[in-house]
Amino acid sequence: MIAKKILGKYSLTVKVVPLVLLIIGLKLAAHWCGYEILSLNPLFSGLVAANVFLMGFLISGVLTDYKESEKLPGEMAGSLESLLDEVGILAKSDKPSRANECLVHLRGLSAAVLSWFSKQEKTRDLFDRLSALNDFFYSFEPIAQANFIARMKQEQGNIRRLIIRVHTIRETSFVSSGYAIAEITTVLLCCGLILSKIDPFYESLFFVGLISFLLIFMLMLIKDLDNPFGYYEDGYSDPVSLHPLEDLLRRVGNR
Repeated sequence: MIAKKILGKYSLTVKVVPLVLLIIGLKLAAHWCGYEILSLNPLFSGLVAANVFLMGFLISGVLTDYKESEKLPGEMAGSLESLLDEVGILAKSDKPSRANECLVHLRGLSAAVLSWFSKQEKTRDLFDRLSALNDFFYSFEPIAQANFIARMKQEQGNIRRLIIRVHTIRETSFVSSGYAIAEITTVLLCCGLILSKIDPFYESLFFVGLISFLLIFMLMLIKDLDNPFGYYEDGYSDPVSLHPLEDLLRRVGNR
């Protein structure tokens, strides 16, 4: 478990290091072949600072969505469990058959929500499952008070709103033009580091590796944070925890 946490913590670093080693290798090749044609001047350090400032702007934007996204699985699990509790009360009435059918449907809906986060369930199918609750609510009218059904409808609306919010965050990118200029600038700066003549040479390898590591790491970190629900992506390093939904399914299975 500890090894898994350490691996997850440094997974992004593991992906960045091969690129940095490639840049250092190209720097060595440029030095040995005499292709260091650029001179280092204060403008270069200004460009690096400007690129870091741009990435700071992008990080501040994606962090807002990321912090909000951390709450969404827990809120969704809370609404689903509230529905299960409400229907569970109806299942203890004189006519429990319809309520029991609804409980089975809600358990399937909870499992479908968890699968949907990994894109194993389509969004429209999830909405169909959610809308199917309306038939159960209609059949509950003779045996339940109006405010009882109103509470269930409210939780249904909360789940629908949360699904739409997650879908929007997952499918949209934060300021795509900002990403483009950050990517272009990072590539050009790395090329500039490779082609610049910096003395003494072996000290320059350290600074070239460090600066390129910082720029590439920040760029990849922003891309990871931009989609907090990237469970379906290979090598994704910083997804939002789905433990509230997983715990809900375990509790439901134990009932």
